[in-house]
Amino acid sequence: AASAPAAANSKFKSVDVRKDNIGGDFTLTDGSGKPFSLSSLKGKVVLLTFGFTNCPDVCPTELLTFNDTFKQLGEQSKDVAAVFVSVDPDRDTPELIGRYAAQFNPAFIGLTDTNGGRDIAVVKQQYRIVSARTDIKSDRIYNVDHSSGTYIIDKKGEAAVFVPFGADATQIAGDIRKLLAE
Repeated sequence: AASAPAAANSKFKSVDVRKDNIGGDFTLTDGSGKPFSLSSLKGKVVLLTFGFTNCPDVCPTELLTFNDTFKQLGEQSKDVAAVFVSVDPDRDTPELIGRYAAQFNPAFIGLTDTNGGRDIAVVKQQYRIVSARTDIKSDRIYNVDHSSGTYIIDKKGEAAVFVPFGADATQIAGDIRKLLAE
C-alpha cells in the first residue's frame, strides 16, 4: 500500500510545518513606533501573516477571517495573538500599519520595518515569503504581489502550522485549539 502524505497523518486541518526549517524570532516596529519582538508573545498561539495596507483583496480578507476566528474562539482568544507584517515598509509607516491592523480587531498587531527594508528582508527569508512591486506607476503608486497564507506559531514560539489562503475561520480555530491544548 502506498503511504499517505505527511499532511494526511497530521492532527491539523492545515499543513504541519514543525519538521520544516521555517520561522524564528524577529524584531520589527509596531504601530506606536516601538520595537516589537515575536518572542514577546511566547505563551500565546500566534497567527502570523504578511501583506501590505494597500492590498485590495488578500490581506483584508485574511484579517477579516482572523477576526471571525477570534469570535469563534471566544474566551480562548485571550491566549491568541494576530500579527500582520508589512512587506511594503516604504509606504506602511508604523502609525499606518498599527491603525490598519486595529481596524479589523483592536487586539491585532501591525508591524513594519523602519530600517530601510533590511529587517523585513531577513524575516521574509525566515518565513519563506516572497514579495515584489508590480504595476509600478510611481514611487508611491504600485501594487505588491506577495505570498499568501498564515503561519500559526505555537506557545513555544515555533512555526507549527501553515494555513493556505482561503481557509475559513472554523478550520483555523480548530487548529488553534489543538495548539492551545498542548
